[in-house]
Amino acid sequence: MANREELTIIRGARSGDAHHQLALGKLYLFGGASLPRNAPTALHWLCRAAAQDVAEAWQLVGRHISFEYARNCRELALPLYARAAAEGEPQAAMVLAELLLDGPALEGDEAWRATACEALRRLPDREARQLLARLEPPAPQSAGGAGGPPLWSAAAEGAEQAQYELLDRIWHEHERADFLACALPLARSVVAAVEADGQHGVLRPAQVLLLSRCAQALAEQDLPGDDLVRMRELAALGGDRTAQLALGLALARMNTEGDRVEHADGTVNFKRALRWLARAGEQGLADAWFAMSRIYIRPEFSQRSLREAQACLEKAADMGHSGAQLECGIHAWRARRGDEQNDVRAAYWLQKAAAQGSAEAQAALDRIAPPPEPADWAEPLLPLLTRELLSSQPLLAARIELAALFRLTRAEALLLDVKAADQGHCLVVDIRASYGRSKRRLVLVRSAQQRQALDRIIRLFEQVDCSLAGPEGNYRQRLYRFKTWVMSVAGAGLVAA
Repeated sequence: MANREELTIIRGARSGDAHHQLALGKLYLFGGASLPRNAPTALHWLCRAAAQDVAEAWQLVGRHISFEYARNCRELALPLYARAAAEGEPQAAMVLAELLLDGPALEGDEAWRATACEALRRLPDREARQLLARLEPPAPQSAGGAGGPPLWSAAAEGAEQAQYELLDRIWHEHERADFLACALPLARSVVAAVEADGQHGVLRPAQVLLLSRCAQALAEQDLPGDDLVRMRELAALGGDRTAQLALGLALARMNTEGDRVEHADGTVNFKRALRWLARAGEQGLADAWFAMSRIYIRPEFSQRSLREAQACLEKAADMGHSGAQLECGIHAWRARRGDEQNDVRAAYWLQKAAAQGSAEAQAALDRIAPPPEPADWAEPLLPLLTRELLSSQPLLAARIELAALFRLTRAEALLLDVKAADQGHCLVVDIRASYGRSKRRLVLVRSAQQRQALDRIIRLFEQVDCSLAGPEGNYRQRLYRFKTWVMSVAGAGLVAA
């Protein structure tokens, strides 16, 4: 649970404040008092801060966020690494080059390539020279027909690096059948060399990527066989996370949704599957953690564990897996009898899943926290919140504004402990201790406007005791003060009594 200082930073970051977004990114990057290190979440907040021209944000990204995490949000990350590389950060130049080689060209790609090449020329290590050679390959020749793949003979006669560069372009620009026609001979020679030497750890990153892509293309073309199995295994051993995920799923005979695949080759081996899926998950693949959660709840698995399943599910949800977020939300809602606060967790995860377009999550969210009825008593009073009232009774004015924003009843508005009610993504409206006829309910924070207004109101209440023993008094005193003010404005003819 985040402490008060971290909660303030979280609220500020969510409201769009660039300095709070930078501070929250640093907390997740290096770890806070109660917030764990989380590179994907750190990258998210630093990207938002960098979008508001906070220089330290892109410097931190370039210096500390590795390629494995940056590739998951490539379009957002590329400009940040380009800025950091231009400022002389060597790690940023390496990651920028890998991002440029990892996907199709984007707007601004030529400028980013020039920046990466210039930065890599200043680096003395071998890996930088290899990346530079891949960014500046010889121009390939084209096949006779327009739109056909480049002639493989042109690459075969050139340097080995040019071969891999051509294959990279074919992978991104042409059909999988074209890629297999060009890549399979080289991939088979790599496999033969590895099997002859018996040393699986000598594969270079380009060779690992080649084997992984060949295995993926064979699977997409529905061409099972020894080539697919061997290339996938070697790529997984070489550290390719896509191959590790595919190998884990194949060993478990399931797909990414956790459904059983009846016609998969081989026998089920859940223990081996978990080992490979864990490796892929540690490299940032949410699908791997979700698949592990499906394995741990399988009744036929000898080490079945609901606790492990839930832990894997939450890791997948933290990485943005919509299905995992939906399940976490539903699980928390069903467990609310054991802990009343579980409805807050349920709303949090369901909001995340609904934001990704999950209709089931949205339907569940509407049941847990249905949109409240309009606060007919509060909205007409908003125009009457004069400067005089704001200065003489600021807490009363704030409660009226809060009621109009979140559609609270009069009793809820007057009795709510605002600081305790705010959970970031929702308000917990619970006044049962002071008003027995009420019921506990959740009201979602649905817009940035609501979040900003709530943060402002909370700052007003931070130095005030909101309990009935505080300066506002008990319910009767608060109600009397409210009615007195309403009568005064009614007497002035501003509102009906």
